[in-house]
Amino acid sequence: MTGLADIDLSQGGFWAAPYTERAAAFEVLRRERPFAFFEEPHVPWARHGPGFYAVTRYADVVEASRRPGDFSNAEGIMVFERPPESVEFFDSMINMDDPRHARLRRIVSRAFTPGMIAQLEEQIRQVAAEIVDELLERGPCDFVTEVAERLPLTIICRMMGLPESRHRFVAERTNIILGAGDSEYTPEENPAVTILTAAAELSGLVKELAAERIENPAGDLASKLVNANIDGESLTPRELGSFFGILLQAGNETTRTAISHGLVLLTEHPDQKRLWAGDFERYAATATEEIVRVASPIIYMRRTATRDCELNGRRFGKGDKLLLYYWSANRDETVFDAPDRFDITRSPNPHLGFGAPGPHYCLGAHLARSEITAIFRELLARAPGVHAAGKPDRLRSNFLNGIKHLPCSV
Repeated sequence: MTGLADIDLSQGGFWAAPYTERAAAFEVLRRERPFAFFEEPHVPWARHGPGFYAVTRYADVVEASRRPGDFSNAEGIMVFERPPESVEFFDSMINMDDPRHARLRRIVSRAFTPGMIAQLEEQIRQVAAEIVDELLERGPCDFVTEVAERLPLTIICRMMGLPESRHRFVAERTNIILGAGDSEYTPEENPAVTILTAAAELSGLVKELAAERIENPAGDLASKLVNANIDGESLTPRELGSFFGILLQAGNETTRTAISHGLVLLTEHPDQKRLWAGDFERYAATATEEIVRVASPIIYMRRTATRDCELNGRRFGKGDKLLLYYWSANRDETVFDAPDRFDITRSPNPHLGFGAPGPHYCLGAHLARSEITAIFRELLARAPGVHAAGKPDRLRSNFLNGIKHLPCSV
């Protein structure tokens, strides 16, 4: 991809290209066509839409995020049009605008404040320690499935009140839903059936849990949500199902993606690994932010223009789709010095790895930071020789910057 004519974000081949090639392509787009238009990718389980504008500069992504009145979430956050049969499972608050979005966020946000996450710190540290105990005993393994996935999966499932016997069930269903388009998780024939079945099964688990907590409330997040009542407001059964689903997906997949990328980055940059291991607490905060910046677990989020409007000099019409490319914004040369360099001391680091400022900034950002920090604290202290022992097997996706498998050695 040497010039604009070679770049097509709607083609699957682009997302299978090496990272360096993709980064170079986004650099061209930021410089020469920051609002480039592309036809939509062919998604067999969704209705084909009119195409999208790729918003690739940091300033434009931030500005669009701050203007939910002009650029809406309600039409969907992914490039394709949601099939009607999927709305029941995917109509979470991430696909809503205010006031409905604010209503739901007000109910659930109390569980994700810094103070609430601080109360979880000891549990997060304990789970991270147990994972590293097993890693040291086991030796070489798949870092994704044995380490990176297990910490956020265990914590979010415990927060929800799901027993350990159902954790693998949750992981497998979320892999299918967020891994759509990758043949390891969804078949090439009739993928919609596989995805909707997984979503229905996850929703069924959540409804079962919600019914149990209504009758027998406990101290978990599920109990707080099903019994929440703020100014007379509570979650409907459908809202509960879709919100639990997005919590289980986002609370697992995105953090495991950041942790997986973290090991790759520390392996590729041994000087940064030595620096962090030498004084972990000193660099913990900046290192965690840098991992999230470089990893950019969510590649983009979509917004839809609610009316004819302007964004930093560019006119858009009502109904236009804008894909806000966080992955590109986090490499914008006008914001980040030497953006392709992994630097655990980088400060300031106003990355958009948790989304841009605005009503949809990631609710679980504090939890993700705590989990990333906890697992690398254990790894660098007790398994300092841990490293990626082969190339990462990357998820084939234009939405999630995932790593499916990563061989590691201790």
